Amino acid sequence: MSDIRKVVLAYSGGLDTSVILKWLQDTYQCEVVTFTADIGQGEELEPARRKAMQFGIRQIFIEDLREEFVRDFVYPMFRANTIYEGEYLLGTSIARPLIAKRQIEIARQVGADAVSHGATGKGNDQVRFELGYYALEPNIKVIAPWREWDLTSREKLLAYAESHGIPVEMKHKNGGSPYSMDANLLHISYEGKGLEDPAREPEADMWRWTVAPEAAPDQPQYLELTFEKGDAVTLNGVSMTPAALLAELNRVGGQHGIGRLDLVENRFVGMKSRGCYETPGGTILLKAHRAIESLTLDREVAHLKDDLMPRYAALIYNGYWWSPERQALQTLIDHTQQTVNGWVRLKLYKGTVMVVGRESRTDSLFDPTIATFEDDGGAYQQADAAGFIRLNALRMRIAARLQRQG
Repeated sequence: MSDIRKVVLAYSGGLDTSVILKWLQDTYQCEVVTFTADIGQGEELEPARRKAMQFGIRQIFIEDLREEFVRDFVYPMFRANTIYEGEYLLGTSIARPLIAKRQIEIARQVGADAVSHGATGKGNDQVRFELGYYALEPNIKVIAPWREWDLTSREKLLAYAESHGIPVEMKHKNGGSPYSMDANLLHISYEGKGLEDPAREPEADMWRWTVAPEAAPDQPQYLELTFEKGDAVTLNGVSMTPAALLAELNRVGGQHGIGRLDLVENRFVGMKSRGCYETPGGTILLKAHRAIESLTLDREVAHLKDDLMPRYAALIYNGYWWSPERQALQTLIDHTQQTVNGWVRLKLYKGTVMVVGRESRTDSLFDPTIATFEDDGGAYQQADAAGFIRLNALRMRIAARLQRQG
């Protein structure tokens, strides 16, 4: 007899978690509470409620977390210009700590003694969810069905669903299991099917948010983003909430084929995996943020941020959002953003984002009287550079003399 009386399941209503819901009921004989987070996946969530009710679920939580997601998770991450392994904008990774946080809060609210998720035993998400659970509720019990059951493939899941009367949408048009997808306001990801062959080009009809760059408009589109303390607050002069602004950047960027990525990445659990991502708004936002920082950050502060960014990115990718070291880094990063104020103008054209203007009226460190190629009126003494160069060359001159003597 299981000692689990009530479990809160992170429930999307898709294939995996629909099977998990029924499996939890049958295997643990416990009450299941479902939690569905609206973080901008762009799908109707009421079907998840209806599915849960179909299986007798009495406590169903469907919550709009879009603003919290962008304001408290995406924006802080973008203040650090965060990318993993040089390319990935961490769209899936950054959503997991928010889901874990709210799931634990619901578990406390309903008196549950366990939480459950649909992440597989091969992936990163199991780590991200569970590190979050334990950081926020050290004694919580975790049920990870993929590490317990014998349903080891998408095909077995589909067979289980059919035998238990579980409705499944989005079967692939050519038969078999669909792509494994994750979507939120920052991105949509694709894994599985033909993508498991890294040499194979993705199917053209796989992409959902972006047009192919070659099919994008023949005329460029200009955008202007205004930043306050490192966060984008207006688009083309219109004040927007974080979620609304990112959604609009996704829409416009998608029209111009911006933000596609085909990546083989190193998972935390040790294997390499191939995934494809669409992150149109995030791609634009990152470009703009770096542009305004180029005006407003001291050189050594900017370089320090760049040095720390890969470590910060790895913490998020590996699930350590709630760790003391990530929070310490965030404090430093946020401190650097106090002067990151101003506007950036960008040109979108056939899959590219180009910075074509930037200005900070209050915090710019760019001094045109010093940087000019024209007469600077003595603002910069060029003769000073000779001693600067000789001092910086001193160690190399000493080493060169020694080599010649040898």
